[in-house]
Amino acid sequence: MDHAIVIGASIAGLLSAAALHRRYARVTVIDRDTLPTADAHRRGVGQSRHAHGLLAKGREVMDELLPGLTAELVAQGALMGDLQSRARWIHSGHTHARAESGLIGLSVSRTLLEGQIRRRVSALPGVRVLDDRPVTDLLANRGRVCGVGLASGDPMPADLVVDASGRGSRTPYWLSELGYERPAEERVTIDLRYGTREFRRLPHELDGDLVLVVAPTAEIPRGGVALALEGDRWIVTMAGYAGNGPELPLRQFAAFAETLPAPDLHQLITVAEPIGEPRSYHTPASVRYRYERLSRFPEGLLVVGDAICAFNPFYGQGMSVAALEAKALLDPDLRPLPFFRRITKVLDAPWDIVVGGDLRLPGVEGELTPKIRMINAYLGRFHAAAAHDADLARRFLRVSNLMDAPPSLMSPGALLKVFRNGAPRALPALV
Repeated sequence: MDHAIVIGASIAGLLSAAALHRRYARVTVIDRDTLPTADAHRRGVGQSRHAHGLLAKGREVMDELLPGLTAELVAQGALMGDLQSRARWIHSGHTHARAESGLIGLSVSRTLLEGQIRRRVSALPGVRVLDDRPVTDLLANRGRVCGVGLASGDPMPADLVVDASGRGSRTPYWLSELGYERPAEERVTIDLRYGTREFRRLPHELDGDLVLVVAPTAEIPRGGVALALEGDRWIVTMAGYAGNGPELPLRQFAAFAETLPAPDLHQLITVAEPIGEPRSYHTPASVRYRYERLSRFPEGLLVVGDAICAFNPFYGQGMSVAALEAKALLDPDLRPLPFFRRITKVLDAPWDIVVGGDLRLPGVEGELTPKIRMINAYLGRFHAAAAHDADLARRFLRVSNLMDAPPSLMSPGALLKVFRNGAPRALPALV
């Protein structure tokens, strides 16, 4: 195999290139943006100015694809810490119990993370990262994609094309042009509006914790997160569903924090020194394209990242899932439908976590099944018990960090702990 093209120099696209370079003599990443030469925000990643979570599994896989990446980021100021002993998790209004979990988190800005990945990938043998090259169409011959057409009018042939172009992916449209059925689309409308401010960070703030997460509840569909970043900064992002996000002036921003299900974030904002300019963002929906359910699909074309499944960003799943999808490109079988069926196993658990969590909130539009109702009822009791049981808190972290499958929260041992810790009796549910 000679040449693979990746559309999009996103984290999903760059990690895909890191995997493909082990199999192809040449890999070309093409992006419509002018890519920054330093660590900076770029137009195509509007959400980059807000807090980004890198889950433990995502960091682990990134280090597999680009050995030494974590150490390089830490050398540039990123912070590492145990995700249970150095982080404060507040779910259903309950602060989870502390202990050493063995799960190591990395707190880093999107710009530093993407910039370092881009530097590493650009230096790989046979890999080129090209900017200012919008893709207009696919080249195809006899049921096989054989390259892309560029806005300049130039064709770029390839043995494999991977679409990592994000939420604006044109693959469904291109499939129609080539005479194929478009994939079914699952959509959960959230109308999530959020705002972000940065603050100077002092060592004693949050008692030395590196992460604070206050999750929304059914009664208060608002949440927030504070992450320690390189450069002695806090990045604080707060969000509200059904269009009820925070205003950006500091006084109103702090007032929004005061309405969250726990006071911790408001306490931080009222003592920390604000820096930089605030910014806002809007995510209308979580969207998943069901390519694995198609009966026909052109050879030589794959889809990854937000182009196949765009999560509610408040859960911090996207980058880590993209890393797992990139790792799946190492499999010898890159026929499209088998590939899509393999990564369905990667997508199902985080998708169920996000959709199930959001559908308990007022104003979210989607199918609230009896199964989701039962799971949410159980998790409310689970979080109450996890406030007193560090093992339950660790179990939840392992699931939310994609290390374990959701059924581990329903093991006989976990059920017994939930009952024993004073929570109302929980109904068993299939997760």
